[in-house]
Amino acid sequence: RARTYTNYRPRLARRGSKSGAGWVRMMDCKAALTEADGDMAKAEEILRAKLKGKMDTRTERATAEGRIGIAISGSDAAIVEVRTETDFTARNPEFVSMVNEVTKTALKAAPGAVKADAAITKRVDDVRIKTGENVNFARGEHLKGGTFGSYLHHDGKRGAVIQVEGSVDDETLTGICMHVVAHVPPPVGVSQADVPKATIEKIRSDALTEAKETGKPDQIAQKIADGRVRKYLEENTLLDQKYVRDPSGKKAVKDLLPKGVTVKKFVRYTVGG
Repeated sequence: RARTYTNYRPRLARRGSKSGAGWVRMMDCKAALTEADGDMAKAEEILRAKLKGKMDTRTERATAEGRIGIAISGSDAAIVEVRTETDFTARNPEFVSMVNEVTKTALKAAPGAVKADAAITKRVDDVRIKTGENVNFARGEHLKGGTFGSYLHHDGKRGAVIQVEGSVDDETLTGICMHVVAHVPPPVGVSQADVPKATIEKIRSDALTEAKETGKPDQIAQKIADGRVRKYLEENTLLDQKYVRDPSGKKAVKDLLPKGVTVKKFVRYTVGG
């Protein structure tokens, strides 16, 4: 038995690193080999399960850092957010690679909100076990149909995908996605149709009350309320917002789109947002 451990323990530690378990203590390798009756593959699974169990006790640790992933394939697009504890891990090539793989997996999910399936969970766990940090799949969305554009900020912490119907060049779509990421305030919807009626009615009601309290006639108060609603929509809906990349500051996003092109949806993610 002693000879068996001498031969296998270093190999098991190295193989554990390749499988995502990282370098483990020799005594852990010895215990796993004993439990597996010398079966290397079984011992690796035992080690992985024990390490995952230890990591499961750390899920309450704050995950304020992470990365956004975006993937587009034909008539499918996916955007995901994976979080971790430190920016150091979020910038690690293995973490970046994992996020990219998870995003591609999300392309195969049903359209709509993406939940962490077995494949996503395993890939996240690989990095979670290896880094010793609390890594988790935060959210994701799969969009299907039409044409897509995307933009991912250089730090990987902000990104957007846009879904349109009609013919429009990639540069325009990328520019609009950059606008979605950069504009303050961020758009709350594509157009007025996406803004809850309750929101618009509250803005209108508050403006009317304010105008009447200052002694404005009803007709003037109504115009003030209409103007307040119009300003809100111009500042908060994508198509009416002034395009951030227009030097004049006068061109709206809707002015960039060729005739017949319809924006169906956009999704904007910020890590932790």
